[in-house]
Amino acid sequence: MIQLRLAEPQEAKRLWYLRNQALRFGCKNVYPSEILAAWTPDEMPEGYRQAIIGNPFYVIDYQKYNIPVASGFLDVKTGFAEAIFTLPEYMRKGFAGLILKQLKHEAIKRGQSKLFLDATPNAVSFYLKQGFKVLEGRDYYSDLAKANLHCYRMCIDLE
Repeated sequence: MIQLRLAEPQEAKRLWYLRNQALRFGCKNVYPSEILAAWTPDEMPEGYRQAIIGNPFYVIDYQKYNIPVASGFLDVKTGFAEAIFTLPEYMRKGFAGLILKQLKHEAIKRGQSKLFLDATPNAVSFYLKQGFKVLEGRDYYSDLAKANLHCYRMCIDLE
């Protein structure tokens, strides 16, 4: 059984762990190991908790454990979908698609006609299957990694 719900600030460290596990698994063949390690530090920046507090930040709990296995949020300032992550052992079960569907709903509620995101190269095919289109390849500077990370700006029209 799955439950889609809003995240709570006290879950921030658990969600940071989820983020790091998803990135370390999904991006291990995309970015150099030292950059990936710097981008996914065990210590959570306070800004992550603030993202949970200030945005519609969703999680999916799976089965009886009642712990988040997938996450994502709509950045209300930029209108971008952010932090769409799934624990590696729960990938390919449709959880990221459910999160994305909810984020589309949130964007429509806020009057957006498009939803944007920046995808790591390994995630582009997933977003294409969800109806997104690639707008451009670009470099994103990560303060955590202290490096430029190649990604793809993507967009979907909302109805």
